Amino acid sequence: MEFLVRAENTLPADTPEEERARLKKGERARADELRAAGNLKRLWRVPGRNATIGLYEVADATELHDVLASLPMFPWLDVTVEAVATHPQEQ
Repeated sequence: MEFLVRAENTLPADTPEEERARLKKGERARADELRAAGNLKRLWRVPGRNATIGLYEVADATELHDVLASLPMFPWLDVTVEAVATHPQEQ
């Protein structure tokens, strides 16, 4: 199944810079792992916001939750998920 995931980063503004750098590095590493596993298909930034839109492919919603929960930033993400299906014109 494919899911469109919108995630807004809500990390507090007073988070120390070294913690921010550690989390950013961890996010990049985990995203690379998810790409290699075929779970993260695309990732876009939302201009003007600390947010992303990602296209994920997983077996089901439970696997998606596990994938998202594995992100270092997960505790500070406000996430919205939409399941998507192929449009007949795309086949």
